[in-house]
Amino acid sequence: MVTVNGKFPGPHIVAREGDRLLIKVNNHVSNNITIHWHGIRLLRSGWADGPAYITQCPIQTGQSYVYNYTVVGQRGTLFWHAHISWLRASLYGPLIILPKLNVPYPFTKPYKELPILFGKITSL
Repeated sequence: MVTVNGKFPGPHIVAREGDRLLIKVNNHVSNNITIHWHGIRLLRSGWADGPAYITQCPIQTGQSYVYNYTVVGQRGTLFWHAHISWLRASLYGPLIILPKLNVPYPFTKPYKELPILFGKITSL
């Protein structure tokens, strides 16, 4: 099973609205990969969106790529996932965007937040 840093699902990425994210992906598997930031509006950084052969060439085995984008005008819980073939089934995780510091939620602040991800592992 392909994982990220030995984790399944992959690690939580937590940012604040307005943050610039620099996420380095090192490809240590035998498949080329890309990462798609599902739901993120990549204003002026569309090359960081990840759909293979559409906005980005895949990251080849043994190579790395730094995704570099700023979260603009968004908050909430989204997710990231691989965008190559069957790797979508194991390479994914939550992307949590908090409000800017000293900016309240647009609703009563929750007592607790817990991301729940649904996934399916299939055999090849």
